[in-house]
Amino acid sequence: MFETKRLRWIDWKLIPILLLLAGVSLVVISSYSQDFGSEGGFLTPTVKQQLVWYGVGFCLFFGLASFDYRKFREWSLLIYVGTLVTLLGLFFVDPIQNVHRWYRLPGVGISLQPSEYAKLAMVITLSWFLERNRETGRRLGTVMLALLIVLLPFVLILKEPDLGTSLVLIPIALVMFYFGGLHPFVVKGMTFLIGLALIFVALKFTGVIPHEGLRPYAQKFLKEYQYDRLDPNTHHQRAAQTAIAIGGLFGTGVGKSEFTGGGWLPMPYTDSVFPAFGEEVGLVGLLILLGLLYSLVFLAFRTAALARDAFGRLLAAGIGVYLAMHILINIGMMIGFLPITGVPLILITYGGSSLLSTMAALGILQSIYARRFSF
Repeated sequence: MFETKRLRWIDWKLIPILLLLAGVSLVVISSYSQDFGSEGGFLTPTVKQQLVWYGVGFCLFFGLASFDYRKFREWSLLIYVGTLVTLLGLFFVDPIQNVHRWYRLPGVGISLQPSEYAKLAMVITLSWFLERNRETGRRLGTVMLALLIVLLPFVLILKEPDLGTSLVLIPIALVMFYFGGLHPFVVKGMTFLIGLALIFVALKFTGVIPHEGLRPYAQKFLKEYQYDRLDPNTHHQRAAQTAIAIGGLFGTGVGKSEFTGGGWLPMPYTDSVFPAFGEEVGLVGLLILLGLLYSLVFLAFRTAALARDAFGRLLAAGIGVYLAMHILINIGMMIGFLPITGVPLILITYGGSSLLSTMAALGILQSIYARRFSF
């Protein structure tokens, strides 16, 4: 099950990329987790906590890289049902910040966000299901079960409420349905609906569709706070764009930002980590960061191409879309192309659940890559 000798076959180019991304995360968190203008050291309490998460994450990464990913076939239903139970259980515990997204772990002072792990659980379950039913992908029963696998976590996460995380599930499912040979009508239908949604958002955020003019119609099926997220002129989005603009070409310098450091940009080391980093390092630094993030997505799809079985291909493709959507949505939110929905920037945003689920996904990718010659 665990084969440590397989670690010699992983793609070791990934390790320096992960270390550089960890460095970016820690630098941003250090800059903005201390009082502006203070002479505090680099290792703030928040940085130390993120270091702990990274330590656990690397253990998880190497552990899953040595683990035979094919065993997930046997455990996929158990993983999926367990995930649904944890998502459902959130509604039976006290809310945190008035939403049902986290479990407080007693005695350790940390919270667990099941929706972050639900994305990976759905990828594993869909990979097993689509491989098993590849010959019957056009049948109505197969189509309905595949949609149900996606719909159950989608609805539970949406009810928390967590619109951003729930929406990430849709493009992941679409790509996996395509690679898994599900009925073309489903793939084309989902593509059409996603296209319509993107066109609507584009018209909304370019001002072609007026925000206030649409409000009376939108509030027939959206709550007021949900519709306000579609406002392209919120303080959060204007502040994010301002921070990036202030950074210019080379930035103001690490720890020297006055706009973000002065508290004008909300959540600088969680949701807004991209513009916060941009103010300090400028366009050049952001392009380097984008190159590192692109490398993760490229390596994921290269792994999908090299996988020797359908389960591995589907698993790698699903993880590739999982990584890509977090990058595209978070950055799209911060540059004013998408509404702000709280989707983290993988491996950069502060927090344990997002980091650990991403490191687990990358470990599974390396398990697939390391076994590309073993069939």
